[in-house]
Amino acid sequence: MSDYQAMQAELTGAIDAATDLDALEALRVAALGKAGSITGLLKTLGGLTPEERQVVGPQIHSLREGVTAALAARKAALEGAALEAKLANERLDMTLPADASPRGSVHPVSQVMDELAEIFADMGFAVATGPEIEDDWHNFTALNIPETHPARAMHDTFYFPEVGEGAAQRMLLRTHTSPVQIRTMMEKAPPIRIIAPGRVYRSDSDATHTPMFHQVEGLVIDRGIHMGHLKYTLETFLKAYFETDDIVLRLRPSYFPFTEPSAEVDVGYKQEKGRRIVGGNGDDDGHAWMELLGSGMVNRRVIANCGLDPDEWQGFAFGVGVDRLAMLKYGMDDLRAFFDGDLRWLAHYGFGALSVPTLSGGISA
Repeated sequence: MSDYQAMQAELTGAIDAATDLDALEALRVAALGKAGSITGLLKTLGGLTPEERQVVGPQIHSLREGVTAALAARKAALEGAALEAKLANERLDMTLPADASPRGSVHPVSQVMDELAEIFADMGFAVATGPEIEDDWHNFTALNIPETHPARAMHDTFYFPEVGEGAAQRMLLRTHTSPVQIRTMMEKAPPIRIIAPGRVYRSDSDATHTPMFHQVEGLVIDRGIHMGHLKYTLETFLKAYFETDDIVLRLRPSYFPFTEPSAEVDVGYKQEKGRRIVGGNGDDDGHAWMELLGSGMVNRRVIANCGLDPDEWQGFAFGVGVDRLAMLKYGMDDLRAFFDGDLRWLAHYGFGALSVPTLSGGISA
């Protein structure tokens, strides 16, 4: 027993005297490596009788555990001392000029969302948000799209696996931000004026479509609301966003389950140097019409589904793709570049790290 204790004392003393990690590692290998002294002792256990192993075995294992603990403690102490020395020697002079200017910038989608929030805030709209993982009722049924409705075929939906037969609602990735409108009408008493920007998901991918894209929807619920209010709101918004008064809209009858009557909104534009410039009358020479938004008066059934009286409350809603707005305003031609993270692409279109849209200082980046 005294031999093992003396051996442990000798090894522990050498470990405590180690001045660097390399010396400590050498001691570890000499004691616990494949040819180490303690490893050699462990190998002798196989040649002992059971009675001898019961006496010697615990002593050797205690020796190994004591040396292992001493190694770990000394390693932590040496690493801590090295870190302290490094921190003491390192100095950063904050008065020196920067080697290079920051290269990061605001993303076009973030920029446009900030622009929309600024414009609509000036018109009295609040920004509302909601979950991206929705249930079937909020995403479809409450919006007058029951399970057998053919309009569901318009949405290539990402569904989650069904949990079980007793599940109350099937879960999915929201296909539009309209569920935010439903939740707002159910939680907040009218009058309501909100925009709902955010990510939405549909199974579609090409140069102008991605499985995940961004959408902003607007909702107004009040007494005496009509289509004139809708058109005025959209004209005011588009004039501020494209920063031109030369905005001409055309409302074409359309169909959406959650609005009645419904209208596609076209805006006049002209083709110039390979890009579309919004502005002008689409019936003029050199101009054409481009479909931009979907809109309409909120369907009575949707208002009733949210617990409101459709005879008292009316409203309008509209929706547009944020990515599409960015492409039109800044002349971008491929939606896939939005997800590449290429700083050269951002610099080409003039986006900067400190671009903050304000009505007084300018909306654009």
